[in-house]
Amino acid sequence: MQPPEAGRAVIQFRHCGKDIYCFRVPDLCPVCQQPMRFRKLDEAPVSMATPLIHGHREQCVFLLRPTRGTFLRYSHFQRDYDGNADLHVGITNTLGIVYNYNEQGVHRDEAGWEESISVPLLEPNMFGLMDQWDKHLEEFSATDTWSPNRYEEHCHNCYTYALTFINYILSAEGKHPLDKDIFTEKFVVPRTRRASKYITVYRAIEEHGFYIIDRLASDTKLP
Repeated sequence: MQPPEAGRAVIQFRHCGKDIYCFRVPDLCPVCQQPMRFRKLDEAPVSMATPLIHGHREQCVFLLRPTRGTFLRYSHFQRDYDGNADLHVGITNTLGIVYNYNEQGVHRDEAGWEESISVPLLEPNMFGLMDQWDKHLEEFSATDTWSPNRYEEHCHNCYTYALTFINYILSAEGKHPLDKDIFTEKFVVPRTRRASKYITVYRAIEEHGFYIIDRLASDTKLP
């Protein structure tokens, strides 16, 4: 069963030359209104993997979530995340505590990141660095650089904090630092783009009961 924090599972199947997304397979096809029958294996229903994860279950990752609300929550009166809303970022330690920075200083959140986009920061075999991760993260966060009075919305913010820590770790490993634009384009944008498509589909299902696209529209299709 999918955890409630990540919403309901999205199911995809093919019928009438369309890719159809829903939360459950209907008795009748929403396109042709005929009883559902699947003649080929690649038409059969499959559960789509969500790009949104429970951040407190992740070790040593870079996380993104909306500054206010969540990615998936939707009503006719309010959309917490509309694709243009501000995102907040943080770094998890090995216990899933999310270190993040804002105008109040560094926070160590044990809740609130249950629906996040994740960027892994360590290779699976980097056990030595993982053993020192919590120590590095705590010492880095305790410096005066991240005091509340140093916060500046546009140039000394949550993203600055997270990327500076990443470069701090890279420096300790004798590696070159990452430029903000390069890190964003290479690691963040592909994941936010995929999440945006998923959110569009998810909210359409909530509002209409299903989401339909032509099979040729590969640029819209979920991966």
